[in-house]
Amino acid sequence: MDKPFAHRRVKTLAAAAPRRPGFVALAAGLLVALAITLTALQARAAIEVQRVVSPGGIEAWLVEDHTNPIIALELGIRGGAALDPAEKPGLANFVASTIDEGAGPLDSQAFQGELDNLSISLRFEAGLDGFNGSLETLTENRDRAFELLRLALTEPRFDDEPVERIRSQLIARLSRESEDPDYIAGRVLRRLMFGEHPYARPSRGTEASISRITVEDLRGFVQQRFGRDQLFVGVVGDITPEELGKALDETLLALPEKAAPFEVTQAVVGNGGETAVIAKPIPQSVVVLGQEGIDRNDPDYYAAYVVNYILGGGGFSSRLVEEVREKRGLAYSVYSYLAPFDHGSMIAGGTATQNARVGESLDLIRQEWRRMAEAGPTAEELEAAKRYLTGSFPLRFSSSDNIAGMLVGMQLEDLGIDYLEKRNGYVEAVTLEAAKRVAARLYKPDALTVVVVGTPEGVTPTREAPGDGS
Repeated sequence: MDKPFAHRRVKTLAAAAPRRPGFVALAAGLLVALAITLTALQARAAIEVQRVVSPGGIEAWLVEDHTNPIIALELGIRGGAALDPAEKPGLANFVASTIDEGAGPLDSQAFQGELDNLSISLRFEAGLDGFNGSLETLTENRDRAFELLRLALTEPRFDDEPVERIRSQLIARLSRESEDPDYIAGRVLRRLMFGEHPYARPSRGTEASISRITVEDLRGFVQQRFGRDQLFVGVVGDITPEELGKALDETLLALPEKAAPFEVTQAVVGNGGETAVIAKPIPQSVVVLGQEGIDRNDPDYYAAYVVNYILGGGGFSSRLVEEVREKRGLAYSVYSYLAPFDHGSMIAGGTATQNARVGESLDLIRQEWRRMAEAGPTAEELEAAKRYLTGSFPLRFSSSDNIAGMLVGMQLEDLGIDYLEKRNGYVEAVTLEAAKRVAARLYKPDALTVVVVGTPEGVTPTREAPGDGS
């Protein structure tokens, strides 16, 4: 996949629901079982992925493993924060934060208490392009765990007390983030790169927009977005295909057959080479930058993926780290990454450095951007990158829920059920000729849009920073 999924957040501009007091934690025994299961899965030469279709027609991809009595389920639903109303950004994230705060006959305390008592982990997160749910349970509690998931998806209560409690927490978090230089820089970059497109809106909302969201909005999101035609499921663990088929119908057949129709326009990604500075009295400036990127389904994606690893995605082995950190000591961290969203893609990067050295650092980043565009990687760099990217791929199977998430991502991206077997071959197939061609195609140093938060020296802003539109 190599595309960050909406629920992982990591390297995307999407937002996850905040943890809150009382959020479910797995029992120590479940954690030990997960670790043992992971070891067994990694020991296999290949992970076998089965396509399971329930009697009611619900499809899931399954990695069956009976080494330990645990089950991890991940579900993805197309349609995330990009579908939030323009005047109410943060709606999808608000739903993700409250949907498990009581459902069916169980109020918030009873619902959360049952999860805790049975060592069931149930969580939801919203990204720009999708809405995700994750369930982990011991096999002995499987039926009740799946029933609680069904209740959350089909009968969420959205009672006044938990809604207002979560609203207060979301607003408090946004208030803290409004002073965070990294958050400010990322928000402004998205505004500059995506303009009036929904991707430019704050996916977690603003203090004003969260205050405007009503219980009717939360219910409306569930009614409109949760349809079986937009649902993708991945399961890992101690369950047979027959048992899973029955559980899928009992859990998910109650969802509407179809979600409400939706459409997100293709973004016109900004490539204007503008620079915005947000003055903030801090000793070290935060710098983020971006330009138009490459779609995940582009035939050149894997070449771009390898080239980005060489430029700035490879940690200490990347060119940016070598030039900016190792040779000159300008920054502790400097990086680049691909951000391929469903309706518009970026190549992005960033660093943080002393105010007096921001201009020098930016000059070096642009220099490396240009060097990659003009000459591409060397044969030695390409081979080293391919060795690392293929050799480290199994480390992504770091937990059962990670594997379940990969199964969902494979479906969302239409990568094929045999993707885990084929992925390294795609990386290995990248030739030096292709890498040089793609580097020349993609990297545009003069198109880099730059946002700096701090009091930088050696940087001339070319425009004012846009507001958040709240």
